Order: sequence, then structure tokens, then C-alpha cells
Amino acid sequence: MLMTNKTVRMVSVSGILGYGFPESSLQAALALKPDMIGVDGGSSDPGPHYLGSGKTLNSRMAMKRDLSLLLRGAIANGIPMMVGTCGGAGGAPHLNACAEIIREIAAEHNLQFKMALIHAEQDKPFLLERLRAGKVKPLANAPELLPEHIEEAVRVVGMMGPEPYREALAAGAQVILGGRGTDPAPWVALAMHHGLPEAPAWYAGKILECACNAAIPKKHDCLMVTVGEDFVEAEPLNPELRCTPLSVAVQALHENASPITRYEPGGIVDSSDCRIEAVTDRRVRITGMRWEPRPYTIKLEGARQVGFSAITFAATRDPGLIGQLDSFMDFVRASTATKVGALGIAPDDYQLVLRLYGQDGVMGAWEPTRGTVPIEVAIIAEVVARTQEIANAALSLARVTLLHSDFAGRMCREGNMAFPFSPSDIERGAIYDFMLQHVIEIDDPLCMFPIEYEQV
Repeated sequence: MLMTNKTVRMVSVSGILGYGFPESSLQAALALKPDMIGVDGGSSDPGPHYLGSGKTLNSRMAMKRDLSLLLRGAIANGIPMMVGTCGGAGGAPHLNACAEIIREIAAEHNLQFKMALIHAEQDKPFLLERLRAGKVKPLANAPELLPEHIEEAVRVVGMMGPEPYREALAAGAQVILGGRGTDPAPWVALAMHHGLPEAPAWYAGKILECACNAAIPKKHDCLMVTVGEDFVEAEPLNPELRCTPLSVAVQALHENASPITRYEPGGIVDSSDCRIEAVTDRRVRITGMRWEPRPYTIKLEGARQVGFSAITFAATRDPGLIGQLDSFMDFVRASTATKVGALGIAPDDYQLVLRLYGQDGVMGAWEPTRGTVPIEVAIIAEVVARTQEIANAALSLARVTLLHSDFAGRMCREGNMAFPFSPSDIERGAIYDFMLQHVIEIDDPLCMFPIEYEQV
């Protein structure tokens, strides 16, 4: 049953589960009697490794510390606790990892509650059926999706909206762990569960998704947001921090291509008429947001394995070498290719990548100051190959070529490079790339996200 309270207080404790937050800030939040506490658990920002491998973004130790404080605070105060995109990527192994931690904490502290696990990992037959029906569309400049692309995927997740969280709240779950979802979804769900409209609910969720990213100075800390029928107010719980109209506006633009419109499952948040005003020197009020319904779509994220990787780190401070690094790197590539070919390894079986930090390792071809001569340069050599054995072999030959090759004007007869680690060559194992930038059209926002309940 929906409640009728038209003002809701919600807390986000950190940018991502496992990033940490001051316990004092959480206690200050709980003293204000919020209607929920929560945290987003993940992002695609760290790349495809976590989705592909099934490993969590942050350590179990760090996640358990955060979850223990959240869970005990929620149970003691009789309020819901929600986590979005569990484990960093929101697949089945990531959701299960967080659920196991919750069960462990409950046993250690003798806690009892109803828990909901919302699954976001997608079955390939379902995706293939929707693809054949013309219900999967590319985003922006993404290529056409073919059935074989889906078959290649190690794991595919859908980014759920708030509806599965609302369903779990309506079923009486106090602890709700979600697989991959759009970041604002848990807070949007809570606000709408209390009967508030989509526009302020979605705006509040956006401000809360990264917690005190909406405050200054930036740090991982707890943020309180109050939501009403036509407004959102944001204030940090740590007295050292403050929200300003500018800091809140910056968070509203976070990861958004447009300054005034944001696409979400089922609609658009239109902030073209928003007013962002300081209530105090630490509290900001936002009004004027609008919600425009659209056909319901869910973004898909998928990862496929593309090979195996090995890397080595080296550095040089030799001004003679630094003055001709580009030609020397060309020599390293050519010499390595000759040596690798002598092993019977085909050119298509591996790729050597050399990154020069101190010259253009960050910007690459876009580096605007290529004429500047650095004092020292760090080199990361990586080989991506069909097998780990090939990656290791090719990297060892690239490494020795970097270390023991002549260049014009060289006087030293020892090594060219300083290596900070022993062993110098590091296996990275299987590596992945994202292979889905598509949305899927659905009629039922719950159909892709089954909910599993348990009494803990």
C-alpha cells in the first residue's frame, strides 16, 4: 500500500559501495529520521573487466564495512536500506557477493529482516527473441547488433529502472539489493513509493547517486535529500562540507550529454526551467523540474572476452633516448615482430601496445604540447594475445628489446630502462571489451528483473 507522506528524506552514504564514508555522518543522518538509507554499488566507468570476469569492483573487506554500518542503522531505525548495481557491475556473481556479505553481517549481529534480490543478468534466448522482433536498437553511433554478438557475450545485464525496487518495497522488503540499474533508481523508487511525482523523484535520485559529489569539497561522504511534490533540497551531513547552487548544478550534469534533458527508462527529466537556489550556506533547493513520459527502454551492457594480456612497466631518464622515443618505439615494434614471428606466432595472434607516460600517454594523438621534451618517461608495454602463453612470450621479447637495444648516440652499454618490479612481466589474464551500446524496448518494466525474496 502506498503511503501518503508528501515529503520524503533520503540518504546516500557514498559514491560507490566500498568507497567508505565517516560513521559520524551516517549517525548524523539517522538522527534526522530519514525514510531510507542507500548507496549505489557500481558503474561501467572502471571498464568491462568486472562485468566480464564476475569480480567485484571493490574489496569484500571494504564493502562489508560499509554494509555493516548501513544494515545495522537501517534495522535499528526501522527503515529500508537499498543498494544499486551490487558489486560494481550488477551481474549474478556481483549480486550474490553482496547478498553473502549481508547474510554474514546479519548472523554476526543477530539481525532479522526480509531481503529482496533483484536480478539484472539477461538470458541470451530472451535477447535473441527481442532482437529478431526488432526491439533492440543501437544508441548514437553504435553498430548494428547481430545474433552472433549476443552469443559471444560472457555476460549481459539490463539497467533496471525504479519499478523493481518499488515492487520489492510493496512486498515488504526492508533490505533490497539490486543488480545493474540506472544509478538514481533506488531513491526514485522510495520517493514514488511514498506517492511523490516522477519529476522531483528522478531529480533527487540524480543528486543522490554519487552522494557528496553534489557538495564541496569533494569527498565520499553522506548526503541528505528532502523531496516534496515540486522541490528537492540537498544538504551534506558532514559540517565540513556544503552544497552550493554550482556544486548541485555540476552533479545534475554528471554523465549527461545535455545540460537540460536526461533520458531515463520510461521518460525524460527536463530541467530547462529549473531554479537552483541557496537556502543556507550549506543547503540548496531545486524547483521547476519536469517529467516527460516516453516509450519504456532498458539499456543493455555486455562484455565479451577479447584475449589475454601481459604487461610490463619501464622508465627512462636518458635525454638521448627521450629525444628520439618515437623512432625507438617504431624499432621496438618491428624488432619484436621479427622475434615473435621466429617463434611461429602469427601476426594476427597478438598485438603490442606501447604507452608513453610523460610524453603523450594520457592524450595520445590529441596531446597539444608534443614539442615539450620531458625529463623522464614511463613506458607501459602490453601484449594482448589469443592465449596467455602467446601474450607472455611476446611481452618478454618486447621487454628485452626495450632494455637492450641501441639507438643513435647511445653511449651506455647497459640497459636502457628502469624496471620498478621483479618479476617485471605481469600476467593480467583474460581481458574483455564492452560489446553492447543498445537499448531494448519492453512493455513491462519488471519482466527483465526477477525478484527473489528471503527471510534473513
